[in-house]
Amino acid sequence: MRAHENSRFRNVATLAAVGVLSGVIVAAAAFPLAAASGLIAKAGAVSFDALPASFTVKQAPQATQVFARDGRTQLATFFDENRKDVQLAAIAPTMPQALVAAEDQSFYRHNGVDVRGLARAVVVNKTTGAQQGGSTLDMQLVRMLATYAATDPQQVVEATEKSTSRKIKESRQALALDKELGKNGVIERYLNMAPFGHSTYGIYAASSYYFGKTPDKLSLSESALLAGVIRAPSVYDPMDEGQRPQTLERRDWVLDQMVKTGAITTAQATAAKAVQLKFVGKSPNNGCTATKPNDYGFFCDYFQRWWLAQEAFGSSTYDRERRLRGGGYRVVTSLDPTVQKAAQKNVTEQLAVDRKEALMVAAVEPGTGRVRALATNRIFGIDNPGNPKNKPHSNPKEAQRGVRGTYPVTTNPLITGGGGVHGYQAGSTFKIFPVVAALLKGMPMATEINAPQVYRSGYYAPQGEPGSCSDVPRYCPTNDNAGMAGRHDMWSAFGRSVNTYFVPLEEQAGAYNTIQAAKALGIKFLAPTEAEHAADKEAADTWGSFTLGVSATTPLDLANAYATLAADGKHCEPTPVEQIVDFEGAKVDAGAPRCDQAVPTEVARGAIDVARCPVGDQSAFGKCRGSTAGGVRDVVDHPVAGKTGTTDSDRTASLVVTTTTLAVAGIMADPDYPETPENMDHGKINPAVYQTLADAMKGKPSVNFPAPSKDTAYGNQKSIPSVSCDSVDSARSRLTEAGFNVKVDSIPVPSNCPEGTVAYTDPTGRSAEGAIVTLKISGGSPPPADPTDGPDDDQDDNDPPANDGPGRDVIDQIFGN
Repeated sequence: MRAHENSRFRNVATLAAVGVLSGVIVAAAAFPLAAASGLIAKAGAVSFDALPASFTVKQAPQATQVFARDGRTQLATFFDENRKDVQLAAIAPTMPQALVAAEDQSFYRHNGVDVRGLARAVVVNKTTGAQQGGSTLDMQLVRMLATYAATDPQQVVEATEKSTSRKIKESRQALALDKELGKNGVIERYLNMAPFGHSTYGIYAASSYYFGKTPDKLSLSESALLAGVIRAPSVYDPMDEGQRPQTLERRDWVLDQMVKTGAITTAQATAAKAVQLKFVGKSPNNGCTATKPNDYGFFCDYFQRWWLAQEAFGSSTYDRERRLRGGGYRVVTSLDPTVQKAAQKNVTEQLAVDRKEALMVAAVEPGTGRVRALATNRIFGIDNPGNPKNKPHSNPKEAQRGVRGTYPVTTNPLITGGGGVHGYQAGSTFKIFPVVAALLKGMPMATEINAPQVYRSGYYAPQGEPGSCSDVPRYCPTNDNAGMAGRHDMWSAFGRSVNTYFVPLEEQAGAYNTIQAAKALGIKFLAPTEAEHAADKEAADTWGSFTLGVSATTPLDLANAYATLAADGKHCEPTPVEQIVDFEGAKVDAGAPRCDQAVPTEVARGAIDVARCPVGDQSAFGKCRGSTAGGVRDVVDHPVAGKTGTTDSDRTASLVVTTTTLAVAGIMADPDYPETPENMDHGKINPAVYQTLADAMKGKPSVNFPAPSKDTAYGNQKSIPSVSCDSVDSARSRLTEAGFNVKVDSIPVPSNCPEGTVAYTDPTGRSAEGAIVTLKISGGSPPPADPTDGPDDDQDDNDPPANDGPGRDVIDQIFGN
């Protein structure tokens, strides 16, 4: 008989025999003593052929492994079932041999169903009450696959119930499965799906957990033990000292069966039985709270939150989490271990983990948005109420109620925001946004504004509130010290952080436009009330203090905003991912950079050129005079741009610094008590930020920022006509003819000019064509004696710049506002 005819005969014979067997099984259930009767054997023959031969084969859940940027440093593993599929070629040959010997010695002689073994098991079980299996490896695999394919609990019950009907259906499907997968395919799928105890599923997880090795390295003795565990992992548990003897007896039995099948010799079995196995019992870290070292915990949490927000992984948060914990992805994140190590070291050197103040640092790559580091002086974990770790709440009222603070242990996303964390005020770092808004309107960097010590703005503020004028319901910002007053351009004002320059600059550029610029660069407005205020143009245009950083933000968003400018205006959504590969090896583009041109290149270059002044660098036009963190450039030893920031009463302190390839931002605050009376210290936040950048840039080539054009720097500057004591209509007409836009401030100011006429313009001197010029209306009373409390009409275009402030030796201490 030819081979193919023999194969066909075997298939037909098997189907016929199983058809008869189905009758035997049905009959045996009711008449065990007559199970062999030919008449009874016909009972189920017709129904067998009508049973489904296939079913949905669902991929068994596999663990998702998450690595750092280097692809080697493992950050975390996410799983409901600890499993990783491997090919049969990656499994030691002794393992499938041991499995066959232990579970199905006729495996290579049947086509999915061992008719004789199944019939024998049915008869013995029904006549004696004993429990013989009779299930082949194919049938066992069908049962596992059916369990994973179940869409409701009842289907799980039906897939595992001990019934004749289930056996019949299982047999039909086992025949189809054996034909579809082949013998090697069945073995491979079985070994990847089987449970091995201790929440390990599949041979890869089992060999890793029990022996600390990959399955290709399993010895004969180890293979036999694992094959023995499969039958009953809760009974044969080598990690349980009480169960270990019976587990080793089971191993020895498997070795004897391997001799019986001819897989090994008696001598090999004897040697394997004598091996003293060493058990590791090490499970992978599951989730972010188990991440080691703990330094990676906050980044891991950021990655997980990011994943759960991606529609690419499912339509609901539930679906996305199931994909994360069962999809078998290999994720290479954006975390740079070198930068992370530097950030964590610099943060904890400045502020210990047991301090209520949080020092939070984020690092972002310009042009991609990839997050390279997230560090803070906190332990990522859950405070255990039964064993208190956290200290009393920093808010005295909460502390009196017995509430503990979130330090030193927390899972709150302090650095990135979310989950009710809205961020912190970043102070003068926000002054970059009116710069961008003004440049977008065509105002040059050389735009001059006379900045008094106290500026009476056009923004409404109720009298008596902080920041309001003493005599009128207006917002009246002041400078940190009187030496800042005088005429400034963007370079000198940004370098010295002159409040009374940036509020009028925001007025000219428009508060709403300034807020839109912040959004475009990456500020997210996580606080709901602030988000509503920012989205309403009418409300936004009244937000006079926005430029001084009174809106909450996070270190991550702040770093990303400056990174956008460093990337020539290319904004990229922050992402924690470099590459995602699914369990089949296909790349998933969910983590690819999502970028847009937020602002024109010229605008971005102009803003960066201005931002070089505060951190001790020099603009392309040599215009930097004065700084608030002047030693940064020397420490980083690369071209840098950035800004310090401080809020009222020093409740927060900030610094952001960027090169062309990395932006690092830090904020120091009390997350539990934003109204804290404690002063946040620039002497701690500044070194943590700039030293992290310096460490990250070591050995990297020095790349200068591209210079903006002269037009962006100086624009089309025009003289502002003097309209003092003119009527409003006449002044408006003259200024409009000169190429300016005109706005009238309705609140009178002290002036020698007749009441109702124009006292002066703001700004005076020169400004860019198309800029807003505000008419200040005279109240008819003498001007104030203090010349810094109003415009300096005696200054002309050749007046020297404002006082440069302290010398370099003092600035290098890197303290400032």
